[in-house]
Amino acid sequence: MKPLAERMRPQTLTQFVGQEHLTGPNAPIQLAIERNVVPSMIFWGPPGSGKTTLAKIIAKETDREFFQLNAVDSGVKQIREIVTRIEKGGSLLRTHTPILFIDEIHRFSKSQQDALLNIVENGTVTLISATTENPSFEVINPLQSRCQVYVLNELTPVDLENILSFAIQNDEVLKQYRFDIKEREALFHFSGGDARKLLNIIEMLVSFAEDKTIEVTNEKVEKTIQRKSYAYDKKGENHYDIISAFIKSIRGSDPDAAVYWLARMLEGGEEVTFIARRLIILAAEDIGMANPNALLLANACFQSVNVVGMPEARIILSETVIYLSTSPKSNSSYMAIKQAEKTVKETSDLPVPLHLRNAPTKMMKNMDYGKGYKYAHDYEHNFVKQQYLPDEISEYQFYIPANNSKERDVKKRMDFLRQHSKE
Repeated sequence: MKPLAERMRPQTLTQFVGQEHLTGPNAPIQLAIERNVVPSMIFWGPPGSGKTTLAKIIAKETDREFFQLNAVDSGVKQIREIVTRIEKGGSLLRTHTPILFIDEIHRFSKSQQDALLNIVENGTVTLISATTENPSFEVINPLQSRCQVYVLNELTPVDLENILSFAIQNDEVLKQYRFDIKEREALFHFSGGDARKLLNIIEMLVSFAEDKTIEVTNEKVEKTIQRKSYAYDKKGENHYDIISAFIKSIRGSDPDAAVYWLARMLEGGEEVTFIARRLIILAAEDIGMANPNALLLANACFQSVNVVGMPEARIILSETVIYLSTSPKSNSSYMAIKQAEKTVKETSDLPVPLHLRNAPTKMMKNMDYGKGYKYAHDYEHNFVKQQYLPDEISEYQFYIPANNSKERDVKKRMDFLRQHSKE
């Protein structure tokens, strides 16, 4: 017998759950099916979000021949075989361009992806591909330009609830049992927004059942899958408490605590991109000028976890967290912009000094726009004393170097320039 997840695969768009931004009224997939105008597409989303199912539904509801390959065990040879079959009349029973669905297209090499360009360009097939990785990094630009990229999100608890109810009410096997669902937290937590995982857990509960009544509790789910669930609500108070402890541990230069809170978030199913974004902000706000490389590393971390995904992304996050935790700290950049913003609000729109203004016309030059401006590169050390702030706040100082080795060097250099340069 087929697995429950396969038995419950939706056959029509009305049965499909989730991704309303693509499948709802006047949304791209809905319109493509209604008008039978299907562009080549790339579905980018997490496992179990409906990528393969959506491709099959599009083919069925637009009456198109459907060819499916998995990039893990397929290549150019299999693509050519499909093209040969189409060209020899294998799809003559249908009037519309057949659909070639390639799962995990990020597994194809550049040359394998190149092989798709012509058949997509000349309309031999309509390509629908699926990937869990960022197409910007994993799909070649010429193929991206020929496809619409649609992002699928992980399923929400409401989506999972609807899928669970539909399966219990409609599957021939599950209808033989009485389900007493007392708790859902662990069931949805371990599903991680993945419909396939959800139905696999239900199938395990059924296989372990001693009678026709299946009681679903957090403890029973944990016992069945041999994992313990962690108190971590990605949208609740616990979420904000843990991310707060995480940030404060890095700011406080405690790598052990920071890595611990990182592990808590990862075990709780937090999105790695959310964590990486917070690290970028922290690198600028709390480390800043004390170690400008921190921002570069945090940004590289964000790019890397998008490419790699879990579980390997946790290693990249750990390295970045330890680096940021052990780095010297300075909030001088944060304080500078904060003070500058305060001054802007208090002083409103102060005029730009005339010597700093642009003078593209003769009239502006006659009004002394740009007159007296000193070009820094014409002077020793590429520096010259000159007023850059409006007159009313010409003596204000927003950036105050902090007491760390990097910024002491910055202060020393700036003091030297100001003391030794000519007016």
